[in-house]
Amino acid sequence: MQTVLSGIRSTGNLHLGNYYGALRNFIKMQHDYNCYFFVADYHSLTTHPDPKLLHQNVKSVITEYLAAGLNPDLCTLYIQSDVPEIPELYLLLNMHAYMGELIKTPSFKEKARKQPENVNAGLLTYPVLMAVDILIHRADFVPVGKDQEQHIELTRKFGRRFNHFYGVEFFPEPQAFNFGTDLIKIPGLDGSGKMGKSEGNCIYLKDDPKTIEKKVKKALTDQGPTEPNQQKPEYIENLFTILRVVSAPEVVAHFEDQWNACNIRYGDLKKQLAEDIIAVVNPIRERILEIENNTDYLHRVTTMGAEKARESAKKTLSAAKEIMGFRTF
Repeated sequence: MQTVLSGIRSTGNLHLGNYYGALRNFIKMQHDYNCYFFVADYHSLTTHPDPKLLHQNVKSVITEYLAAGLNPDLCTLYIQSDVPEIPELYLLLNMHAYMGELIKTPSFKEKARKQPENVNAGLLTYPVLMAVDILIHRADFVPVGKDQEQHIELTRKFGRRFNHFYGVEFFPEPQAFNFGTDLIKIPGLDGSGKMGKSEGNCIYLKDDPKTIEKKVKKALTDQGPTEPNQQKPEYIENLFTILRVVSAPEVVAHFEDQWNACNIRYGDLKKQLAEDIIAVVNPIRERILEIENNTDYLHRVTTMGAEKARESAKKTLSAAKEIMGFRTF
């Protein structure tokens, strides 16, 4: 069975974009692939998160993964920092990553620009840690969006360099995986092209119905079309994009007809959109509320996940060290 690896930074609650962009597909994949899903808490350290919030953020992501439908009996769901083999392999592969190439990566340049007062070594070697997350399980596929494909290419580069340097065929070259279809990108409610935490335009999986209604009601709109079949501006098209994802085809068709006939009533559109989002989110929210205070269950899940992840990671690390010349007496 082929191995798939995916992770998410421990920066708080998951939103509708996470769910439709990847989570729904992860739920399907766990039945057909050897799947590893993890919470990347080490990665979050590059921005110096509040220590008081770090554990809570990890808990939120684990809880919401489970509430959305990941089954710890079918996949390996773990916390990055529970697997000490990861930082050890990170150290070893850093010896084969060069400052010249790391400093040129677009992700480093962008983050250095955004946080000029905190350009730390972890930020520079971030791509190496991302590569280790993948290589530690010798993954065949990594579900990523377009913005992450550069990291997959760097992972392949680091794996090839290790193989070439030591004259082995040890690390496979992982491929980006898009579930066989175009990836869904959920837009923000503020009219921007992407729903994201930093943009502050999210509907979270934990939002209650009243919060969702308020957020949708505030979504950017205009006076409506002035000509039949007029092209929608981006901020209106964004609302229709979300509608197509959460609503029945006949509902979408109704509002498309209303738009094309210049009869669109945004109040009706937003009311329907909020109702359909709530229908998707509320069952997940209820499951989140059940899980988040069940510390025994979360302990069992994360302990089992760490054990399964370490079993795989130990094999990779031991073999890599053997290849590099480390021996025990």
